[in-house]
Amino acid sequence: MNLFLNYLVVTALFALVLLPAGLGIARDRRIDRQLRDAARREAEPTDTESRGAFSRPHAVGSAQCPLLS
Repeated sequence: MNLFLNYLVVTALFALVLLPAGLGIARDRRIDRQLRDAARREAEPTDTESRGAFSRPHAVGSAQCPLLS
């Protein structure tokens, strides 16, 4: 019985030491997934971008020229 308790204590201490590292890895993976999803959403063309620059008439100023953007 004493040997079992020794193994149990060592296992509990090992888990207690590894818990912060495991939580940090899980947090990093979640942040990486959020960044990857945001980049993927940013790269997808929106409805107005997929129609092309000359699909609908609009006022074009010097800063809004579709040929320069």
